[in-house]
Amino acid sequence: MQLFYNPNLDEQTSDFIFSEEESKHIVRVLRKKESDTLSITNGKGLLLTAEIILANAKRCKAQIIACVKKHHKKKWLHIAVAPTKNNDRYEWFLEKATEIGIDEITPIICEHSERKVIKQERLEKVIQSAMKQSLQCYLPKFNPAISYKEFIKKEHKGLLFIAHCENEEKVELKRRATADKDITILIGPEGDFSSSEIKSAYEANFLPVSLGENRLRTETAALVACTTIAIINNS
Repeated sequence: MQLFYNPNLDEQTSDFIFSEEESKHIVRVLRKKESDTLSITNGKGLLLTAEIILANAKRCKAQIIACVKKHHKKKWLHIAVAPTKNNDRYEWFLEKATEIGIDEITPIICEHSERKVIKQERLEKVIQSAMKQSLQCYLPKFNPAISYKEFIKKEHKGLLFIAHCENEEKVELKRRATADKDITILIGPEGDFSSSEIKSAYEANFLPVSLGENRLRTETAALVACTTIAIINNS
């Protein structure tokens, strides 16, 4: 099964035309013909089955023949993670976190951040590709980059955690988190959060958590956090 993505589809859609790029892929690469079926999601929980009615490499047209609404069962997981110096590592995190299961990601620019600018459109495409590859019907929300100070002032729901490297007593994330609560987790840059950032997180009711005894890269720490919550939600 190969999954396609089109955010404009809804339960009332009867037929639609694929983009030229997708049309070429469907007809010339996948060698699909008229009457063949395709699976499509709008990234909002709909799984649609469409039958090709015009197999044109520039303008492939399909008709919806079935529509299923997939329910979002687990609680909301939001990871706010600083962009990594090496952009490939951030893309790797986004890809794997989407495959494992995450709902929202916010790039946060911290005092020690070495990368302060991200390519929003490129990173959104990484997430879309990972959603399709892992056959999911919900596209994670990817927010524009925001400063840590701005982020911490926002209202956040559910359980709030910060994973930092300061030498102080922390409880393991797997012992703090529960499956019946929405969760937001802060992950800092390569140079970690500053002392003032950690203090402001505490003042905003974020609790310190440990992700294990080893010191982890930013993208590894974020993925460990994501995996830990996924295991809790699916247990």
